[in-house]
Amino acid sequence: MTPSPAPQASATAHRRGSVLGDPAFLRLWAGTTASGLATWALPFILGLALLDRSLTAVGLGIVLAARTAGFLAAVPVGGMLADRHSRRGVVLWSGLAAAAATPVVAAGLGRSVALMALAAAVVGVGQGACRPAFQALTAEVVDEPRRQSANAAVTFAVRVTTLLAPGLVALLSVAVSTPALVLATAALWLAAAVLPARGAAALTPKGARAPFSAEFADGVREARRHPWFLAGLAALTTVIATGYSATGVALPLVSRETYGTEAVLAAALTAYTAGAMGGALLIARWRPKAQGWAALAGLACYGFAPLSLLLPVHPAAVITAYVLAGIGIELFNVPWFTATQREVEPAKLARVSSLDFLLSYGLAPVGLALIAPAIAAFGTGPVLGFCALACFAAPAAAALAPGARGFSRPAPEVRGA
Repeated sequence: MTPSPAPQASATAHRRGSVLGDPAFLRLWAGTTASGLATWALPFILGLALLDRSLTAVGLGIVLAARTAGFLAAVPVGGMLADRHSRRGVVLWSGLAAAAATPVVAAGLGRSVALMALAAAVVGVGQGACRPAFQALTAEVVDEPRRQSANAAVTFAVRVTTLLAPGLVALLSVAVSTPALVLATAALWLAAAVLPARGAAALTPKGARAPFSAEFADGVREARRHPWFLAGLAALTTVIATGYSATGVALPLVSRETYGTEAVLAAALTAYTAGAMGGALLIARWRPKAQGWAALAGLACYGFAPLSLLLPVHPAAVITAYVLAGIGIELFNVPWFTATQREVEPAKLARVSSLDFLLSYGLAPVGLALIAPAIAAFGTGPVLGFCALACFAAPAAAALAPGARGFSRPAPEVRGA
């Protein structure tokens, strides 16, 4: 196979010492950031449609549920396609699909919720298909010594947009209509499709391709070869399903009922994002010896979020807890992505990454759906206590898995002669 120009560019940039000096990575970074911003912005913009009554709350729920369904359906298929074909090609076509469907979402505002839901499902398909492809493309474009810095740069950009974009969208909504703002996300998807540089050619020869079901099973077998990955994924799924759910449901309730103001809610969410930005900056350069254990300890820090809501503490304690949670989640995310890119067989990386997204983020809505009835049945305190305990216990259990100390497969024992 003829080497692609992207790894050569990466090697040159590595000699210069910074991933930010690599044009191929900068193009990938810009495309990934554009897709993340488009993904985040659509629910917020459609929320603005409630104000001008072009969309009802029920309609909003249907449209967002359709997008989530498209995402979940496309993630495993996108992972298999990205291992079969060029990762760059999968990013291109998934981004173009989302860009083409987004104007239909805009056209349906105030006219047809069914049309909006159908188009939103296609947007979700594009979003889901590009996620594992972006992960695998990063491993192709960036050489291994700089991937942690590269992953940190990507997640930092996502956190910055999350922090600044709400105010920007609110300001734009004063002068720009909601359909026009929706169309702006189509431009972001178009940028995500065309900006990334070329990576390697398809890693699976055409004649060696198996049926989709067999390739998916092969990806599961590859994941099972890495006990640290399965344990870490179980811990991440638990934390998202419990800790994130506490943030999504219990934090607004506690903010209003305990503190009598939504200011604590806004401050805690801002503190979380600011902490995540700090965590991304820290992990871009920090290389702990026991990287896996350090990452799992960071993941466990999310337990401080529900724990801070258990008692009527000073609001500063809640804000501090969310700063720690934000720092910790990036101390986990960046080494986790980097280790997966390093340890998993390259030809199966996208499929394994799709399992990551499918289980961790795919099960998050289940936690959100269950926590409100649980609070109604058992009370806020017991549910928050359970969520905090789960966030602390799951990473601790994952740390016992073989290879968890360094997020790598244990070396086989060598027997003496």
